[in-house]
Amino acid sequence: MKRSFDLLLSIIAAFLLAAPVIVVALMVRITSSGPAVYWSDRVGLHNKIFKMPKFRTMRVDTPAVATHLLTNPEQFLTPIGSFLRQSSLDELPQLWSILKGDMSFVGPRPALFNQEDLISLRSRYGVDRIKPGLTGWAQVNGRDELPIPEKVELDVEYMQRQSFWFDWKIIILTFLKVLKKDGITH
Repeated sequence: MKRSFDLLLSIIAAFLLAAPVIVVALMVRITSSGPAVYWSDRVGLHNKIFKMPKFRTMRVDTPAVATHLLTNPEQFLTPIGSFLRQSSLDELPQLWSILKGDMSFVGPRPALFNQEDLISLRSRYGVDRIKPGLTGWAQVNGRDELPIPEKVELDVEYMQRQSFWFDWKIIILTFLKVLKKDGITH
């Protein structure tokens, strides 16, 4: 049932968001050199690596590490990068990953391929057995501000409480957090 929900919701969202996707893509291309979409190696179901698209918010020469590991992340942001991150518009291309089946709407956010501490802790608790999501329980409870052990605790809680109605609660909370720009550090 979750896959059917993901397909239906992503098709509706893709239709409704087609115009903003085109505008954002054009704005990224106009304001910085390089492609509009950045394909990031991410860890998915059963720790399998997949390519996850995002609108590019960083310059093309930015090291491939989590933003919080950069000494001065602001120096790598594109002219509209901060706005895209704060508004979460950079996440729109991930609808493709949901349609393709690499991601779900709700689940643990996919780790970067080199976030070994997060990957191993999730594997230890079985979180790697659920599909990563566009949003998740950890995102609505702290987002970028959470230390990895707390993030994994919330991922485990999601795994144990997973249901259609809990997913809807997380989607609604995500929408409210995005509107408030709550929990965003870069």
